[in-house]
Amino acid sequence: MRSIMVLNSKGGSGKSTIATNLASYYASQGKRVALVDFDPQASSMEWLAARPVGRKSIIGIDASGGNMRMPRNVDIAIYDTPAAVRGKDLSNYLRRPQSIIIPILPSPIDMRAAIPFIQKVLANGRVARRECRVALVANRCRENTNVYHQLSDFLKKVRKAPFISVLRETQNYNKAADRGLGVLELAPYLVRRDQDQWQPIIKWVNSKRSQPVNA
Repeated sequence: MRSIMVLNSKGGSGKSTIATNLASYYASQGKRVALVDFDPQASSMEWLAARPVGRKSIIGIDASGGNMRMPRNVDIAIYDTPAAVRGKDLSNYLRRPQSIIIPILPSPIDMRAAIPFIQKVLANGRVARRECRVALVANRCRENTNVYHQLSDFLKKVRKAPFISVLRETQNYNKAADRGLGVLELAPYLVRRDQDQWQPIIKWVNSKRSQPVNA
């Protein structure tokens, strides 16, 4: 089973947005997908509840109470995690995935918070042994602003975790979320730029670079 976690201790970084869009992408590829929501806010479960009949189905697992039973024959597990994850809780989460995506917003507060968090993730034994791979995504960015360039420069300097894409700030994500869809399930003429920005993420999660060295 392929397992991908979206993780950041900072709230509001867009973890649920990336998790739900990954789930919808893999479902559209004919994969049997489980979307596991560890966040008590249950944003991913609310998104799934709004998903229209007739769209590719996704298995929803509410793991906010700490209990999780994975169904059989799942191809892809996408984990959505809560904010304020640290210490033992962080170590427990890092036992689960093969791949981790850390979304970071273009703000000084978020960048400052990201530095110690990324360091802790990269220092984890599984990550250090490359049993779990980590990548960074700049999220909700307005291109050609000073803070966007600051974030881009910051992420490029992080060692041992590639900076794989920039996702723009656009109402397309809200429109998709309201309907229980992924942004790539909207009309193609609306999301051409978003498709381009998602391609590096999809390429990374489908590559050997995102998977354990012994996979």
